[in-house]
Amino acid sequence: MTPFFSIIIPLYNKEKHIKSTIESVLAQTFQNFEIIIVNDGSTDNSEAVVNSIFDSRIRIFNIKNRGVSSARNYGIKKAISQLIVLLDADDYWLPWHLEDLKWLYETFPHCGLYAKAYAKRDEKHLYKLRFHKVPKIKNWHGVLDDFFESSLKACIAHSSSVMIPKSSFDKVGYFNENYNSGEDTDLWIRLAIDFPVAFYNKVSAYHQQHTTNRISQIALSSRMHFNPLAYEISAQNNPNLKKFLDLNKVSMALQFKLENQDLLVKKLMKSIDKNNCTPLQRLLLNSPKSMLQLAWELKKMALKVNINLRLFG
Repeated sequence: MTPFFSIIIPLYNKEKHIKSTIESVLAQTFQNFEIIIVNDGSTDNSEAVVNSIFDSRIRIFNIKNRGVSSARNYGIKKAISQLIVLLDADDYWLPWHLEDLKWLYETFPHCGLYAKAYAKRDEKHLYKLRFHKVPKIKNWHGVLDDFFESSLKACIAHSSSVMIPKSSFDKVGYFNENYNSGEDTDLWIRLAIDFPVAFYNKVSAYHQQHTTNRISQIALSSRMHFNPLAYEISAQNNPNLKKFLDLNKVSMALQFKLENQDLLVKKLMKSIDKNNCTPLQRLLLNSPKSMLQLAWELKKMALKVNINLRLFG
């Protein structure tokens, strides 16, 4: 039987988490799927952990380490199903995730991106996210009026909460393998420019924020981060896309400022419409590094009471 969904899990040194991630998939109420795990050159026991789980729907591919974009693209091309569901190797789903995505797809088959609500967790806290201009009605679902407007507080899409038809990749392309940071945001932008986006506001995916094996520990200026300036032409006739891009540029500029990358800060500042910034963001963009460090600590404290200041992304 052809699987209804192909679930793509890129894997790199997640031996402590991959088992619970896979178990969350195997516990789904909807069971017609395959799991494609792309082991991206792990140097720990991740592969052995996967091989200890016996289920005929699991396929593992071992490749040389080329980054998460390459691993995802490899898995997508190996998929049997025409419907691609993404999941990171240290995140997990609640049991109704796939069933909800199936229902969303069958209800709105013309969309190019399908997203479920998600939340973030760390070792001590659960962070609920607020989405802009999405009805707060329990179990609301529908096609968004504007993906970019709905993503101004928290992004509608996450790499563990979405389903994408293969036909969407055929039109806009795959994950950009030149990026090792922000590559998911880059893809969401391309999809949302060309396709309607369906959303279901019932949380069914959890993003785990760990302190180990995270590229975010590396300075932003040392990463190949997606380039929001690449979409300036598309944004000329799309004010919500422009605002979405500007908020991403503000986050980047503030991080560059903390890293003393003045030239990169100036380049971004020239392209930001200050009307798209909050007064606090405008203040921080013109503040010394010491104030930014204080703002970073305040942001972390605010998240604990489910307030996202959207300062650093």
